[in-house]
Amino acid sequence: MEKRTPDIIIWAAPVMFFFVLLEWYIAKKQDHHLYDKKETIGSVLVGIGNVIINTFLKVSLFYLVIWIYNLVPWRMYFSWWSLIPCYLIFDLSSYWSHRISHQQRFWWATHVVHHSSENYNLSVSFRLSWVQNLKLVFFLPVMALGFHPVIFFITSQVAVLFQFWVHTEYIRRLPRFIEYIFATPSNHRVHHGSQEKYINKNYGATFIFWDRLFGTYQPEEEQAKYGISTNIEHKANPIHLNFHEYVEMWQDVKAAKGMRRKLFFIFGDPIAVANYKKEAGKTTVKPAGIRREKSVHQLTSLK
Repeated sequence: MEKRTPDIIIWAAPVMFFFVLLEWYIAKKQDHHLYDKKETIGSVLVGIGNVIINTFLKVSLFYLVIWIYNLVPWRMYFSWWSLIPCYLIFDLSSYWSHRISHQQRFWWATHVVHHSSENYNLSVSFRLSWVQNLKLVFFLPVMALGFHPVIFFITSQVAVLFQFWVHTEYIRRLPRFIEYIFATPSNHRVHHGSQEKYINKNYGATFIFWDRLFGTYQPEEEQAKYGISTNIEHKANPIHLNFHEYVEMWQDVKAAKGMRRKLFFIFGDPIAVANYKKEAGKTTVKPAGIRREKSVHQLTSLK
């Protein structure tokens, strides 16, 4: 069964690199500063590392899906049409996984690498955490519904590939019905924006109607400002990009007194943690979308 599962991402990688190079070339010719050398190197190295890790984990993850598939009595046979409900349910799980990754620091640490770029371009789509497979727990309900393992893995790969094209400044607003249904570049630029009205908005991976349904939708109204609270150092170092937040979390936990405070530094809202540390004279935490220049008063108002 494993041989029947295509490595769609591996096949698509050359096409993705081609479009990154094309966007870089056009931006350079037009003198648009969309690419930073160190950030781009960091994005590519993070992406390569992610592909290597997923290649090694593929077998074990595949057999986990098979084990769950054989465990449930309502398992489905392989059929192309089951890809449609599987994709919809998978995308709903992606919405909640993504939303929780912005609202709890432990999970934010698996996602911060994706938001750490100060520029917005196609290479940002490569910035997927090396420990993002921890979020597999959010997709266990999808597996438990009995979709065929090949269908599940095709769905997961297509879902990842869909998110490639939305990381660009060159595609502006699309027709209204597309913007209403899908996570377009316009919708996703909002998600990466640091303005107060853009923070924690537009979590949808493929479909933006989840955000409309759950009250987290925000249209693009002004040019987004990208980055995180304290602009990251070592922009080309993939190890630092992936694990700096865990290092800082561990330092915070060691210094904290009492179990309640320690748990707060692990599972608290990243914005609340930032507020606490800001008021204590520390500025090491990097919550999504809150830039370094904001004052303590502005940060507190974001609670």
